[in-house]
Amino acid sequence: MKPAPTLSTAFLHPAGQALPEPLLALRKQRGAALVDMPLPTRKTENWKYSSKYLKLTDEMATSLPTAGKTGSALAVPGYKVVFINGVMMPEASEYPDLDDILIQRFGDLSNAEAGDLAERLDSTLDSKAVQLARLNSARFEDGLVIRLKPGAVLDQPLFIIHEVTADASGSAFPRIFVDAGRNSQITLVEEYISSGQEPVMVNTVTEFTLAEGANVTNIRLSMGGENVQHVGATGVVQQRSSRFESHCVGFGGPLRRHDLQVRLEGEGAECKLNGVVVTQGKQHYDNHTTIEHIAAHCDSEETYRNIAADKSHAVFNGRIHIHQDAQKSNANMNNKNLLLSTGAEIDTKPELEIYADDVKCAHGATIGQLDEESIFYLVSRGIGRREANVLLTMAFINELVVQIPVEAVRETVQARLSQFFEQAFQEV
Repeated sequence: MKPAPTLSTAFLHPAGQALPEPLLALRKQRGAALVDMPLPTRKTENWKYSSKYLKLTDEMATSLPTAGKTGSALAVPGYKVVFINGVMMPEASEYPDLDDILIQRFGDLSNAEAGDLAERLDSTLDSKAVQLARLNSARFEDGLVIRLKPGAVLDQPLFIIHEVTADASGSAFPRIFVDAGRNSQITLVEEYISSGQEPVMVNTVTEFTLAEGANVTNIRLSMGGENVQHVGATGVVQQRSSRFESHCVGFGGPLRRHDLQVRLEGEGAECKLNGVVVTQGKQHYDNHTTIEHIAAHCDSEETYRNIAADKSHAVFNGRIHIHQDAQKSNANMNNKNLLLSTGAEIDTKPELEIYADDVKCAHGATIGQLDEESIFYLVSRGIGRREANVLLTMAFINELVVQIPVEAVRETVQARLSQFFEQAFQEV
């Protein structure tokens, strides 16, 4: 029997040492635990459809360089923090200097602050379900911690721009930890972009802890190039009466994978998860979400839409787990999928696991193609067939796009979708 593939030892030697001692110790501990770690295979249930797309070569184990990089010149309507190849660029960042909102890079933390952070990193994620998040914990060279004191409100969105410069093969491991205090409020936009053509891997982890009454909106845009493998994880833990809203928009690549895990630990907590994915060519995108209803009287609403063209592949696996004490839970999950060609493939698996008897839960999933009668109706009224396809396809996802609460992000998404439609329907 052929032995299962394991993580190459080349990935267990982080280069950057510009971190406080508690974080270096944590990273060393996590790295030691990865020795002989099995890589996902088709027999790994939550990687069943994606394992064949994961290519971790020894060349990718090298951390991408930051020397000589100046950071993104992107103009954003708010505050911004720029990461280049997983390392923060203070000279390119413009973030608020407020007493009740602290934004610090990992390397600037005191030993006491770093010790506190080291105890909390990974606390929001199920490490068994997100195996490659453990690799980030063993390899991050920099990161950002955002602390909102009780009652703090950030008046503008905070953009975190993750840029990968793929001039050579390698990898980047950006890390973010957000601690939202009681009744605080923030909108955080994560934008993943790239330049260069060499094969690279980006492995990201973002964690949120929401105290009582905290309100956090997270917008995540995955827009890396065709040479970028992107494996990301987002962990969320919510206390009483807190609200978390997520808008994930993804454009396919050789491998795109995002695990989103939310734990509703306090009564009255709410979460809303929206997702839009489009793939074309031979691209692949895999979304895995988990919502854990642990406390009573919590609400969750999840809506994801996938569009696959050409010979691309999209995957959605959504799981809602209602624990025994989570009475009066209200949970809804909906996943709709659109195939634009006979060669495209979409796999969907919505799951409900319920151990409480006084709950309202529903889930559903559909996969289909554009309705020929609707196309004929539009064409018969003077609209070209290509335009009819674009109109119907945009209508399929626009319900979610218009809910993105930052106008500049909506415009960026709509512009990228226009490019997608131009290519997907160019021969119609």
